[in-house]
Amino acid sequence: MKDNIIKCLAYDGKISVVCTQTTELVEEARKIHGLSPLVTAAFGRLLTMTVLIGCEMKSEQNKLTIQVKGNGPIGSMLTVSDNLPRVRGYVKNSVVDLPLNEFGKLDVGGAVGNVGFLNVIKDIGLKEPYVGISPLVSGEIADDFASYFLNSEQTNSAVALGVLVDKDGVRRSGGYIITPMPDATEEDISMLEKSIFEAGAISKMLEDGLELEDIVKKVTGDKKIRIIERNNNLRYECNCSKERMKEAFITIGKEEIKKIIEEDEKAEMVCQFCNKKYLFSKEELKNML
Repeated sequence: MKDNIIKCLAYDGKISVVCTQTTELVEEARKIHGLSPLVTAAFGRLLTMTVLIGCEMKSEQNKLTIQVKGNGPIGSMLTVSDNLPRVRGYVKNSVVDLPLNEFGKLDVGGAVGNVGFLNVIKDIGLKEPYVGISPLVSGEIADDFASYFLNSEQTNSAVALGVLVDKDGVRRSGGYIITPMPDATEEDISMLEKSIFEAGAISKMLEDGLELEDIVKKVTGDKKIRIIERNNNLRYECNCSKERMKEAFITIGKEEIKKIIEEDEKAEMVCQFCNKKYLFSKEELKNML
């Protein structure tokens, strides 16, 4: 099953659901950054969340940036997306190993930390970008974003994120956001909560071979969901180029470039999002001056 994302309405339009599978995308990130299984689980959840929010943007020129910075050994994680969504990102510490948590699962909360913040920046063509900041509540990413939606966007959303990892890489990865509309009743929300609880983990549902449509039916308890959009364009993709790297390099200033020409006669820059290397010759450095 290829990575894809669907937007649905349930309960006769009173419940909105966005659901995605991101297995290939997260596996690509794991290979590029050489992530340990625990960091793969944490970063994979953040990449999945970035897909879920990024697909809501209207234009390819819009840009979403998410930063999670906790007091755990991972340090900080940053992801960027457009509306397709094409996502990229990096992690401060790519190899972190901790004992399993009390549930026998990878300790994502311990690796990220429960003291810190998440920062969501949406550049959607307005005069100023929208910036939302929320404190971490557990470091488990899904809990933290549910808290962010409530505090910063005033929506009471259910968020689920899951990454199943083994010694060979990412087996399954995905997530969903469920948001009741203003006309949803207490009874609707009560039924929804019961269905979410009974459905279990999204990574397990994906592992069992369920399509996204089936997952949405299961977590909402509504067999008559209406799919309003389906998208197969999501992927991990960097937009770096030698020209962009040159622009970034110039910002170090003339004196520093002169020093590099005298001492090394060349320079190498590595993209933090995809690890691609760019080499600048002595001649190219002189031209920058």
